Amino acid sequence: MSKYTDQQYLKAEQYKDASNLNARILLHERFSENKQGWASWVFDTYEKLPASAKVLELGSGSAFIWTQCPERISAGWDITLSDLSPGMLATAQENLAGVQHQFNYREIDAQSIPFGDETFDIVIANHMLYHVPDREKGIAEVRRVLKPGGYFYAATNGEPHLRELFEWMKKIAPDCLGKDPPSTRGFALENGAEQLSRSFAEVEMDRYEEDLKVTEAEPFVAYVASTDRLNDDQLATLAEQVAAKIERCGTIHITKSQGLFISF
Repeated sequence: MSKYTDQQYLKAEQYKDASNLNARILLHERFSENKQGWASWVFDTYEKLPASAKVLELGSGSAFIWTQCPERISAGWDITLSDLSPGMLATAQENLAGVQHQFNYREIDAQSIPFGDETFDIVIANHMLYHVPDREKGIAEVRRVLKPGGYFYAATNGEPHLRELFEWMKKIAPDCLGKDPPSTRGFALENGAEQLSRSFAEVEMDRYEEDLKVTEAEPFVAYVASTDRLNDDQLATLAEQVAAKIERCGTIHITKSQGLFISF
């Protein structure tokens, strides 16, 4: 089984807390060329949603979207945040302590959502469907708990996403990623619509336009360390090479490919 869909590994190691996720978020926040920011862009896609709605987020992680744009959360939204990891849920609850909105928290496996049919107006699953072992079942579960006329929002990456970063990793450890970089596996911008269309009549996709210009080695290496693919010696070698490249060129360009499916 791939680490990307090994639920025990994801729950007990990769996402036992928010430290790995935070390292990845930091690289994007520090060096993004799109000054709007991911969270603000995501909320733009929510603009047509009803002011009053029952909302479920699957794989909510550290609640990044909600902490970044608290002023855009509709007062009429009854929001349940869920994650496979209790450690992530605890972090989300801590991060939202100062947000003036009531949230519910549940530990949920997306393959078996513990709510009745037609419960929610909106379901959100951002950057997490590629971790679901049986995605077809998970997507069907989302369809089941959505009310008629409800919307499913699912963000993911495309095949070119972070390709330069993965190339740096493979220079140090050629077999560290297996056959393909993580962003091309399972559920991506290139294959997500076909998977969603098995349960939804309409599937639309919006792309978020952005690349990174990295000017510091430490956040770059911290991102790589968070993937659990290189050992300490390999990370030290990577740090030296990245720092030397930045000293010579001033920056390292990293391609991003991200977007959001809207299904209904």
